[in-house]
Amino acid sequence: MAAIEAGNQPSMKENTNPDQIPSNNHNDIEGQIGQKPKVEIDYLQRAQWLRAAVLGASDGLVSTASLMIGVGAVSSDVKSMIISGFAGMVAGACSMAIGEFVSVYSQRDIEVSQMKRENENRIKNGDLSDEDERNKEKLPNPLQAAGVSALSFMIGAAVPLLSASFIQVYGVRLGVVIALSSLALVIFGWVGAVLGKAPVKRSCLRVLIGGWLAMAITYGLSMLIGLTGL
Repeated sequence: MAAIEAGNQPSMKENTNPDQIPSNNHNDIEGQIGQKPKVEIDYLQRAQWLRAAVLGASDGLVSTASLMIGVGAVSSDVKSMIISGFAGMVAGACSMAIGEFVSVYSQRDIEVSQMKRENENRIKNGDLSDEDERNKEKLPNPLQAAGVSALSFMIGAAVPLLSASFIQVYGVRLGVVIALSSLALVIFGWVGAVLGKAPVKRSCLRVLIGGWLAMAITYGLSMLIGLTGL
């Protein structure tokens, strides 16, 4: 009986199947240690300055081009178009910077107040951490937003200004301003969509159609006022 029981027991050699031996994870651990940590992109923080830049450039282009086209609807003088466009660029850049500064500063005050309340609650509960410092780094910067808005507005406004400065023929000048402004609007929409991880086609069409509507309405109303002699 002892011989039979001994024969029924699996031998040690039978358990040495190489497929069943657990693999050594030493190399895997070394590989993980050698790998650089992946840097996660904070798209919310990127959107804060991206929104100001794209909106500023689009507003500068649309408002300046619409203003110049509106003046061109009642006057064929190239000097009048350039002066009106330049004045619109300066006034619009200042307005964008001030408005963005006030808006972002108000947003910052609200977020700081919320952080203080949350910090007081954590102190009462004895939960102290460095989360407050990390949240402060994510606060929006009003000066940065104002500067980006003003600069981007002037960049957008420079497109119709430069396109109309060297063309004396009235009809050709208006056509070039509209064509280059439309091309720039598509580029601004594409850049905003790529950086913000948004649908490219939808973003480009939205910006382009909005710019066309603004220019068409300004031209039509200016032409109407010019015909009535007001």
